[in-house]
This record gives sequence, C-alpha cells and structure tokens, in this order.
Amino acid sequence: MFFVRLLRPPPILPVILRQNTKPFTTMPTAKVISTEPLNDSDAKWIRLKKIHYTDQDGKHRLWECAERTTRKESGIDAVAVLAILRSKTKAFPLSTVIIEQYRPPLDNIVIELPAGLIDAGETAEAAAIRELKEETGYVADTSFEPESSPVIVSDPGMTNANMKLVVVTVLLEDKLETPVPHLDDGEHIVTRVVELDKLDAELKEYGKKGFIVDAKLSHFAAGYEMAKRISTGAFQ
Repeated sequence: MFFVRLLRPPPILPVILRQNTKPFTTMPTAKVISTEPLNDSDAKWIRLKKIHYTDQDGKHRLWECAERTTRKESGIDAVAVLAILRSKTKAFPLSTVIIEQYRPPLDNIVIELPAGLIDAGETAEAAAIRELKEETGYVADTSFEPESSPVIVSDPGMTNANMKLVVVTVLLEDKLETPVPHLDDGEHIVTRVVELDKLDAELKEYGKKGFIVDAKLSHFAAGYEMAKRISTGAFQ
C-alpha cells in the first residue's frame, strides 16, 4: 500500500506597492523612512494654529490651519516661475522649463515650476529671477519686464501660505542650451525643457507613470490647452 503525503502550499503574502519603487530615469530613489508628530518647539518652517471666528450666522466656530514661519516684510511667502524660452533665430518652438523634485510629504517625485521662498528685502520678481538661475541655470532677460500675478493661494482651507506667479523671458542666441543649475545642499532637481504646445500632454504622461503634477503647473497647462481649443472654434 502506498501513502501519499499532501504538502500545504506556502502562504501567499500580500504585495505592497509604492509609487516610487521604480527610481526615476535620471534621479536616485528617495523615500520616507519614518514619520512622527511635530511639536511647535521643534518646528523650523511651519506651525499649527487654532482660529476662533464667527460665521455669517454669528455662530462661534473653530478652524485649524498651518502657516509658514518664514514670511518676510513683503507679506508674500514664495514665487513660482513661468519661464518662456525663446530663440533669436527661432531654432526651437516657444518652450518653458519644468523641474522634477522629490517631495517628502507625498513620498514621490513632483513635477513643478521652478519656485522658492522670498528672502528678506527681496521683491517677488527678484526672487523669481534668482530661483530660476539657482534651480535651472537659466538667466532671465531683464530687458523684458517680469509679469507678476496678484497674490494667490493654493490650499486656503488648510493654510494661509501665499505666493505670486512671475513670468520671465529667457532669450537664447540660437539653439536650446542646457545650463548648469546652482543647487543648494540637499536639493536634487532634474530640469526639463518642454514645448508649450506639448506641455499638457507631457504632464498627463507623467501622471500615467505614477508621478504627481503640481496644481499650479497643471492649471496653467490646462488653461493653455483650453485657449488653443477655443481659438479653433471649440465650445461654439
């Protein structure tokens, strides 16, 4: 008589997927290794605040928010830079520069416009020119006056952080150049130049690959694409 012993198959363990398991093509992988509550005494850049207010019905209410501790006398926290790249010989189409940067709160690569905080005694326009050179290496042509938006906000339900969008021109002699950025210690940024006519499609491709697109950049690209459609008779 033969006896057959049945072997139990090994258990199937769940697979944990993370958006940033695959390193980006030109950037080493970064990842969050732990998180913990932040006490006000340890906070360098932000703080939490409880707001007491009365609503339109006269009722007393509470609101929780975060605010930056770095706001200077201008009353503006930061700038984002929309750089329009042009060639004197029209060697390439109108383009802009975007950056790829790991953001720990999202544990992912975020696709953004060049941006940064405004220093003491600095205007939004001066900060934009400085940040563009530091993060991308491109130098704004000061013969074209920068165009600044009004003060804008991104997440008014959570924070009073504000900023301006500053549009600058980068005029190149001929073909597209790729200057060297001047990054601070700890900054890891990849620069990409994208044709304005292809920006919306490029950002959608980033999304398909699992990366996150900053809202300001996404809204600009969507508006630019919408303007093109309207100019060709869409929605009529």
